Amino acid sequence: MSTPHGGTLIDRVLPDDAAREARARASELPKLRLSQAELNDLELIASGALSPLSGFMRKDDYDNVIESMRLANRLVWSIPVTLALEGDRNRSGIAEGADVGLYDADGLRAILRVEEIFTRDREREVLAVYRTTDEAHPGVARILRLSDTLLSGPISYLPKEQADPLGLTPAQTRSEFAARGWNTIVAFQTRNPIHRAHEYIQKCALEIVDGLLVHPLVGETKADDIPPSVRIDCYKVLLKNYYPPERVLLATLPAAMRYAGPREAIFHALIRKNYGCTHFIVGRDHAGVGAYYGTYDAQRLFDQFSLEELGIVPLRFDNAFYCRRCQGMASRKTCAHDQTDHLVLSGTAVRAMLRSGELPPPEYSRPEVARILADSALPAPA
Repeated sequence: MSTPHGGTLIDRVLPDDAAREARARASELPKLRLSQAELNDLELIASGALSPLSGFMRKDDYDNVIESMRLANRLVWSIPVTLALEGDRNRSGIAEGADVGLYDADGLRAILRVEEIFTRDREREVLAVYRTTDEAHPGVARILRLSDTLLSGPISYLPKEQADPLGLTPAQTRSEFAARGWNTIVAFQTRNPIHRAHEYIQKCALEIVDGLLVHPLVGETKADDIPPSVRIDCYKVLLKNYYPPERVLLATLPAAMRYAGPREAIFHALIRKNYGCTHFIVGRDHAGVGAYYGTYDAQRLFDQFSLEELGIVPLRFDNAFYCRRCQGMASRKTCAHDQTDHLVLSGTAVRAMLRSGELPPPEYSRPEVARILADSALPAPA
């Protein structure tokens, strides 16, 4: 398996005694209610998924990530992980050196030791990370809604019951990989149900590694993305019927989508490195939205870093499709036939089929998956 990014798997979850003490003194601390995306980041920090981060970024790390996609210590890192102090939040008692309680809708989730309070330039950030300042971009819109004032420092996370049986931490996936005897593991990032093109590239990757981690993102996404529960049902039926169970592990990633395209592809790869994966699939328009990024910009960004400093091998795949003349799945790398022989369905066409009760052809989507989407009255991914 891969070594955690930075060499050590971070664990910021408090043991039971320390958690009880934290709850007892929380009433004396300033309180911040976190957004869903911030809570997603908080959970990832606590579990070690964002190793080597032990909390929200300091200014030196933030500035270096914006400018060079590296932390202040020069370790590769592509996305800022920050906590904004909103104007309507109670600032009383929030100062450098102080502790602050971080809350979700159900209560205390963590204690933040504030090491630094600093100001950011949001337009500079979105232009560097998202390559645009267009507020129609969901990631840009989110950042521009937030405050310029950021809090940084380590967090101490309160343990919670694992409500999601698929919500394995990096330590747990590593333990599972070891139990299965896997030395090489490829991760597949997804926020959509897996169709035949995805299945094709996953199985191509499985030919060269010991195991596959299907790792759907289940944190905050756009309102029109397919809900996690529907996606999970699709993954389960697909894996049950078409994959060797001893070579695939399904687990969820509680991360928010940023839709940052190339930079988020690097971010997703480093997260999967912390989960123990040695390889990472990078396909068409990874983490993209709209027309903000080129089809293979994410793959090209990996060329800016050596394999030694990344610590995980990117597997670059071309767009896959069903070719009628090949009578199978293929890509431009393996198929010599004209586009007229390729089955290509737009998202609009598939959504129209599902709304009318018609299932997409099995060359596009496994019938079991299409049926779940149709029964859920939800659109298929583009």
